[in-house]
Formats: sequence, C-alpha cells, structure tokens
Amino acid sequence: MNVTARTRVMTLLGDPVAHSGSPELQNAAFRAAGVDGVYVAVRCGSEDLDGFVRGLARAGGGGNVTLPHKEKAASILDVRSAAVRRTGACNTFWGDADGKVHGDNTDVEGFRRALRVFLDDSPQGVRPLLLGAGGAARAALVGLLDEGVDTVFLHNRTLERARAVARRIGGSKVRIVPTLRDVEGEDFDLVINATRLGLDPGDPPPLVLRRLNRVGAAMDMVYGSHTTAFVRSAEEAGVRATDGLEMLVQQGAVSFERWWGREAPVDRMREAVGARRSD
Repeated sequence: MNVTARTRVMTLLGDPVAHSGSPELQNAAFRAAGVDGVYVAVRCGSEDLDGFVRGLARAGGGGNVTLPHKEKAASILDVRSAAVRRTGACNTFWGDADGKVHGDNTDVEGFRRALRVFLDDSPQGVRPLLLGAGGAARAALVGLLDEGVDTVFLHNRTLERARAVARRIGGSKVRIVPTLRDVEGEDFDLVINATRLGLDPGDPPPLVLRRLNRVGAAMDMVYGSHTTAFVRSAEEAGVRATDGLEMLVQQGAVSFERWWGREAPVDRMREAVGARRSD
C-alpha cells in the first residue's frame, strides 16, 4: 500500500478498539479494490469524538464509530440516513462534496446480510429473543422487523432503556421481557446477544440457554480472537451458533460502499478476518 498526501484516511473511533478486526478487514478491501485509502483504529474519548468526526470528514476522509460512541456520533452528523434516524445511532461517517458530515448505521444492513448468511434463509416468521438495548441491539431490532419478523422479545438489564427502545422502534411488535426468569422454559427460534458481554474472554454469557425449553440458533454480535462465552455455551447445549465476525464483514462491506461508491470485495474481506482468527 503506497500512502501519499492524496490518500484518504479512514478511522475507527471508539474505546476499546485494540480488539477490532476492522483495520485488517478494510485495508484488505482497499488493496483488493485498488482504492487510495488507509484505515486505522484510534482509541477516542467521548470529549474528542466531535473533533475527530468533523475533522476527518471535512478533510475528505471518514470512518466507523464503535462502542461506546454510536449514539453520540448520530448527534454530530449534518446529514443522517434513515437507519440513523430510526436507531438513533451512527457507526459510519464520511465527508461529501457539499462540505457536510454524512452518516449511516451500516449495522442495520450488515446485520440483515449476516443473519441471512447464518440462517441460509429469510428470518421471516422466526420467534427471536434479543438481548440488549444499545446501538447494536437497535440495529438488530430494525433489521429483524425489516426482514418481516412479526414479534421480537427484548430483554435488557435496565428495563426503562428496553422500553425506550421499544417505543422508538417497533412499538407493539416488541414485547419487553422484564427479567430472564420470565422466559424460562419457552421456545425461541433465535437468540441474539447484542450486549457487550463477550468482549472480554472472562465475561460470562448473557443468558444460560439451558433455561429455555428450545433454542433453534444463537447469534452473538460480539466477536474476538477467542470464542465468546455465549457461542461456547450454545455449542455445549447443542445449539447452532455464530459470533459477530460475519456481521463485521457485512457491515464493513456496506461502509465500504458508502465511502467509495462501489461494490465491496466481500470475499477478500471475509478472508482477512478469517486469517486474523487463525493467527
């Protein structure tokens, strides 16, 4: 990769970022597509986010935003996509010829694409339990409803936060689960972890799947070089499971499309994160 004064700088902003596979993913995509860009990860505090986003975008660059800044990033944008307006969260930003800061929530489309890859079918008609109420959970909720799911069961540790998400997204199509005891013994076609539990290898799973009567599949939106506790517990219970690597690929592909206006080299991106895991 030949970096020059004309190279567009794309940056992952968040805290933590050391675990992220996005630099390998995007730099592999940039090389494969022959675009003049470089992607780096920067640990960023909340007080510095506005300056980073506006400065990079107005300099012709852009990037991604990850935990815990996705909601704040949405408030910084000049032009918000429909996905940002619906979720209240932004994970992708860039500058445009109009001089404004544009943003999208590619987690929504990335989740939809990853879910279809995992299920090998449309999730329409499934009965899902969604854990979490942050930016990732909002993206998953929008994605599930857009895919034709009739009802989503939503649990979050803070009940009022879950209720706020339900009011914003889905309304009567979202059923709040106040405590996990309320769903013990029930059947779910899909359980999704959209909490941050799993980022640390020592984290416990967000739910003991054996307390449910039947689980068709388990999807973790968290990923790492380790197998997450949620995926490990699902496999031990005989449940088909996947972590967040495919979603990383798919949301990264959508981000690439927003920045460069062309189709992303998804296979090469998938190879890059696969190589990272095997290291």
